[in-house]
Amino acid sequence: MINVTETAASKINELLAEENKPGAGLRVFVQGGGCSGFQYGLMIDEGDGDPSSDQVFEVNGVRLVVDPISIRYLKGAEVDFVDNIAGGGFTIRNPNAKSTCGCGSSFSV
Repeated sequence: MINVTETAASKINELLAEENKPGAGLRVFVQGGGCSGFQYGLMIDEGDGDPSSDQVFEVNGVRLVVDPISIRYLKGAEVDFVDNIAGGGFTIRNPNAKSTCGCGSSFSV
């Protein structure tokens, strides 16, 4: 399972409301790329995912959709929203990552 902090859940619901997509969810995925081999992705998912393979669950009022390959890399991960002097953005804390790049947007296992 993937956790979503209350801060991230609030921001996600705010963004969905701004986009006029209140019933949509958040697709969380891993894809090849970045300087460490894999990178995270987040996108609005307006469907119910692929019922034969995607895992769909709700955390802190946010519907998450995760494909079967990504879930292997994201078990136990946490989606958070951080707002600091450099700006704000979503971050993923992943206990499965052996190393991350300097910017924190890619990882290796």
